[in-house]
Amino acid sequence: MDKAGLLDLIQTKREAERKREAVRSSFIAASPRVNGGAITGMAVSDLQLLFSLYDAIFFNSYFTGSFAGSITFSLSTRMSRSAGKIIYPRNLKGLPPDQEKYELRLGLTLFFDYYRLSREKKVNGIYTRDALEAFLLVFEHELCHLIELHLFRQSNCQKQRFKSLAYNLFGHTESYHQLPTSREIAAEQFNLNIGDRVAFTVENHNLEGIINNINKRATVMVPDHNGDYRDARGRRYTKWYVPLPSLKKK
Repeated sequence: MDKAGLLDLIQTKREAERKREAVRSSFIAASPRVNGGAITGMAVSDLQLLFSLYDAIFFNSYFTGSFAGSITFSLSTRMSRSAGKIIYPRNLKGLPPDQEKYELRLGLTLFFDYYRLSREKKVNGIYTRDALEAFLLVFEHELCHLIELHLFRQSNCQKQRFKSLAYNLFGHTESYHQLPTSREIAAEQFNLNIGDRVAFTVENHNLEGIINNINKRATVMVPDHNGDYRDARGRRYTKWYVPLPSLKKK
């Protein structure tokens, strides 16, 4: 299949679902770390395996046989709101085909936290039954970015071209996820939100401050005349990263 043939890959919703299930079952059978719907760990080799399965099952092995550039994979535990991203050179438009370089990165935190909230979770407009299905749908979204970049040297999931590509390939009807975020978990399980005044204890010292951000831990700004951080009114603070269970709302 040539490059233009990627745009001719159109499947029905049922075909996309069947192929996704084929990817899923083959991935579970071959991965030493993922043996079911829960995700508790993953390695870069798992992403490489997953890409090879999608290439064979969805893309007629186009990337194995016809792609001249390079694709690498990475995992992150620091991505707390974004589930995936694709990284590419800023001068991509001027590169010949054999110098195309892409890095496909998946964040793991959202999938580790998948079961921390009991509500329904959609990804790309599709209701997911477990963390692995959500992971596959995010992976598909990044594959659409990869293909659009490869074909047109630019990609925007808010534009119609991307939406048509995602729908034709995978049956996606939206371009975002509704997975539990650290902020949502903090609000529901600990009643903590950005802007809340909280207290906590460090080495037998009681401190009070304001939540400035929430990821895996809360970022708390504590008033301190000698602090390294200063707000627009000149007030100084020290910054503390505090586990959510250690915070008491004031």
